[in-house]
Parts: sequence; C-alpha cells; structure tokens
Amino acid sequence: MTGIHAENDGKTASLSRPRLAGYDDDPLMPTRALIFDFDGLILDTEVPQFTSWGEVFAEHGLALPESTWADIIGRPNNSFNFLAHLEQLAGREIERDTVRARRRARCDALIAAQPLLPGVEQYLNDARHLGLRLAVASSSPRSWVAGHLERFGLLPLFASVTCFEDTTAHKPDPAPYRAALAALGVAPHEAVAFEDAPHGIAAARAAGIFTVAVPNPITRGLDLSQAHLRIDSLAAMPLADLLARADRCPECGTPVATQT
Repeated sequence: MTGIHAENDGKTASLSRPRLAGYDDDPLMPTRALIFDFDGLILDTEVPQFTSWGEVFAEHGLALPESTWADIIGRPNNSFNFLAHLEQLAGREIERDTVRARRRARCDALIAAQPLLPGVEQYLNDARHLGLRLAVASSSPRSWVAGHLERFGLLPLFASVTCFEDTTAHKPDPAPYRAALAALGVAPHEAVAFEDAPHGIAAARAAGIFTVAVPNPITRGLDLSQAHLRIDSLAAMPLADLLARADRCPECGTPVATQT
C-alpha cells in the first residue's frame, strides 16, 4: 500500500489554492480537476498484457507484432479477439479455455510485480494539496480498475471512476471523458487529462480537455502528437509546472508543447 492519504475525507475541498511559482500574478488556478487513464498510465498493465499474449503466440510458433497491439491500446477488452486471431494464424483450433486461463495467470503475476508508474503518487498527493478533484476515465471493466486502485490504497482518492460499464461508447469516443466531467461537475477547460496512447488522447481532446501524453514502454513509439503536452513520465515535470502550462494554453484544439 502506498503512503497516499485522502486529507479531506472525500469532501469537496474549498481551500484557498496556493500560488504557482512563476505563474503571473493570478493566485488561483483555472484547473479544478485531473482525469487519469488507468492502464499504462497509473499502473503499467500494458507490458504484462503484451508479454503474456506474446508468449502464447510464441508457443504456437507465431509472433504478435507490436503494431497489432498498438491498434487496440485504449480500446475495450472486447475490441479484439486474440484467441480467434491466434487460431486464424495457426490454421487450427486451440484449447481456448486452457490457454485463456494460463495466459491470465501469467499476466496477473506480472502485474502483481509492478509498482505504480513514476510520479503517480506525487501527482496524486500534490493534487490533493491543491484542492483538485480526481477522476479516472478507462475503457477497462470496473472490477479491473477499482480492484487495482484499491490494492494500492488509491481508490478513496478519486471522486469518480468511469469504466467500460458506464458508457455506451468508448475511447476514442469522448464519452468516457464527458462522463467524468459530469461526475466531477467541471467544464472541459477546467480539467487536465492524462493519457498514454493515441485512442485515449483522441477521446480527451474530443471532449475539449487539455491533454497530456505520458507514454509507457509500449506506447513510446506511437504517434502521440495530438496531445497538447508530452512528458516522459509524471516524474519528469512537477504538477504545479504542468498546470501553469495547461492554464496558459490558448485553446484545446491545437497541440502547443512537447517536453522530453
């Protein structure tokens, strides 16, 4: 469990927000909320998923190209049938239940060994100190997202967790982000979204939100240029500095900065 603590017992903060160093003369931050993707952004589940599926394909003498995986990152789990694809490539039927169970056990073991991604804990702590509301917008099932957040002691920090079951349309559609905005009670220009992959970036931008790309090892080589800002990890830029950039963004329709 992490050392993150909910300091206002889940109540909406009505604190005077601190000044940001170097942020003109305005003592208040226009940003009121942060919305995070989950997979590959808070916890690196992407590498374990890709690794475990790659091992299954390798056992059948086949390769799972990163390009195939890249196309489904950020989409719901049911957007691609790996076992059907495997059977098609192998030209034969496989014992789906056996392969599925073994692959899931391997993936779970890999994920269990993963820490929170760099900077996540600090960002969540800093956001709470600044009185910002927090949400998750994910294409994964609630049991998956909430289960992992609870395992790390993070679930109470989020005012809203929007998952696959909560919207009829999913990333790259903006529906998950619009649902998160509604749950938080903030306008698009009052939020910042954090995403690791193109489909999520497209969803956040279509919702009118300032979008930060934070790639993981699987998505680092993908085209993330539609984000307003790109950072190598959440540890690469203090939250106060990032908010200063977001609050200076003239509009949410044009990428404005890259930080590497």
